[in-house]
Amino acid sequence: MSSKIFVGSLDFRIDDEALKEAFSVFGEVVEAKVIIDRQLERSRGFGFVSFATPEEAAAAMEKGDGMAIMERPVTVKEAKERDPNAPRPNYQNNRP
Repeated sequence: MSSKIFVGSLDFRIDDEALKEAFSVFGEVVEAKVIIDRQLERSRGFGFVSFATPEEAAAAMEKGDGMAIMERPVTVKEAKERDPNAPRPNYQNNRP
């Protein structure tokens, strides 16, 4: 099992430091990253938290799923590595 978790349904006002603080109750947080929309320059509503050990990540998934952060219940799952061969969305306007 990985020591990195996915956190969804985050409040759009949350930042990396607040995410790290919320999950530090489960163990040593090595990194917390809120994913930012480049165009809107705000949170996309999800992020990732890396722990020092897989056991801490497992505790965060078990006890953190459904917990409230900034008054919103969040979804916590094991982070999956992105398939480098998977097609990426193309958001460019290719109209003739």
